[in-house]
Amino acid sequence: MSKLSADNRFLDLSDYGRPIAKWIAESLKNTSATPIHVTIAFGISGLIAIACLLTEHYWAAGAFLILKSILDAADGELSRIKNTPSYTGRYLDSTFDIILNALILATICYISHSSWFYTFLAFVGIQLQGTLYNYYYVILRHKDAGGDTTSRIIEDKAPTALKGEKQATVNVLFFFYTLFYSHFDKIIYQFDKNASKGRRFPNWFMSLVSLYGLGFQLLIITIMLAFNLLPYIIPFFIFYSFLLVVFIAIRRQFIV
Repeated sequence: MSKLSADNRFLDLSDYGRPIAKWIAESLKNTSATPIHVTIAFGISGLIAIACLLTEHYWAAGAFLILKSILDAADGELSRIKNTPSYTGRYLDSTFDIILNALILATICYISHSSWFYTFLAFVGIQLQGTLYNYYYVILRHKDAGGDTTSRIIEDKAPTALKGEKQATVNVLFFFYTLFYSHFDKIIYQFDKNASKGRRFPNWFMSLVSLYGLGFQLLIITIMLAFNLLPYIIPFFIFYSFLLVVFIAIRRQFIV
């Protein structure tokens, strides 16, 4: 099952692991495994990738980063197959993502003897990149009659817990989500606050913006590790952030 109806599906360059993710979800649909279990598994995969970085096993680190990306898709697939949508899973997923992003970049900084200031800039850049992609993607899903709406365009208050989850858990995870993401959400919103008022984003535009999806970011890191370009990862993501201006300009000028 997809988050979008057939007419609105686009080539998502960050979602290369979806076929394997669907296979994993199908394999687990008749088991006691829950989407939360899969989310925890992708968190563990990310931590193993960090351990591999610290021990200079860069190919293995890249493999676990890709596995993390696949499992990141599998939890949502399992949720849709079992028809168990939850805000708990949505916010736990995002919280794990930002913590792992910070730890991965910090590890790369440490082992490559890079500047902590530039690492901070790269981290902010990566988060703004991912936020822009998610912002446009969520808007598209809300414009789609058959789209998934678990994620909201504006996350301004804790949602009402869905069936099978506790409101207290949703409230706590929403607090951490806003703590980690609210600044990035506000920045992107201020740059393109009218994005939800325009016409539906064309598929080619969403494919272009998917270059900023977390899966594609992890793929870039994996490729750079494979080619022994570790010292260049942090500078790359700083300069990669300049495409933010390009994508927003395209949306504001041509998709209104």
